[in-house]
Amino acid sequence: MRRVLFLGGGGLISSAVADTLVKAGDELTIITRGPLKRACPGATHHLADVTDPTALRGIVGDRQWDAIVNWVAYRPADFVDHVELFSGLTGQYVLISTCSVFARPVPCLPITESSARRQATFDYPRGKLECEFAAEQIFQQTGFPIAIIRPFHSYDRSVIPLLSGMTALQRMHTGQAVVVYGDGTSLWSLTHTSDFAAALVPLLGDSRIVGESLNIVDDTMVTWDQIHLMLARAVGVERPRLIHVGYEEIGRRIPGLADVMEHDFRHSMVFDTSKLRRLLPGWSPRVSFSQGARDIVHHVFADPVSQVDPALMTIMDDIVHEQEVTEHG
Repeated sequence: MRRVLFLGGGGLISSAVADTLVKAGDELTIITRGPLKRACPGATHHLADVTDPTALRGIVGDRQWDAIVNWVAYRPADFVDHVELFSGLTGQYVLISTCSVFARPVPCLPITESSARRQATFDYPRGKLECEFAAEQIFQQTGFPIAIIRPFHSYDRSVIPLLSGMTALQRMHTGQAVVVYGDGTSLWSLTHTSDFAAALVPLLGDSRIVGESLNIVDDTMVTWDQIHLMLARAVGVERPRLIHVGYEEIGRRIPGLADVMEHDFRHSMVFDTSKLRRLLPGWSPRVSFSQGARDIVHHVFADPVSQVDPALMTIMDDIVHEQEVTEHG
């Protein structure tokens, strides 16, 4: 039985990992600033600010840990004090980063752990990249057993992996046209949280990833058209009306999406998981997105109307109307 400490751990991915750990019989302690959004029966939960070493020391004392996982480090200042606090107390300190730290457009596909990293646009991945640089320096200078783990676009049954979310799903369900980014052919990667958990849990406490970075992603590539089509089929629509609109136009029309369109979703993200498979020869993604889409629809259609964004619905109506007028002269 391993003894694992989560710093943070109430989110989408961390909850799946926590559940997998507890079911495996490991001892899990979770420390979060607020109540857990997703309960984890079997884990011990404490309330504290994990960026405060004094508060942490008051909870964990000098206990030994097989692994510590930091889910909530967004700037180096969020975790650098942990080096002194946990030195000699853990065999592994896992820093959760993101595959969004990789440069866009990616200079060379597929993406590996050694691909070029650069993030000058978005605050979240820029902070994560700063954390990675700090972690690498810490390991090089002190030998503190830090490891970097990168998820990418993860989902479970409660998450519709589209920027337009339930609004797009409801439109397809009712036979309305849906706006798709670009020409719908850029490649993307979607990873079910259970598949991420199945990869990370066996590696907790494993010295082979100390001083290393590892991308944990599903390497089955799908286009944005395919993502929409699989969700449409899950709601019983075989031939949805997909209207392709340029990234620039979507960014101009829908508030808050300009940078996301320009610097993220428009670029293909293709991953090489050779390193992960060498570490875990038996690992393979088990939840295809076609299955994941069916699970999503079964879950979210319990109350679909309340999740639809009326403003976004109107914008989509306007875009579709303009496209149809243009096409028919």
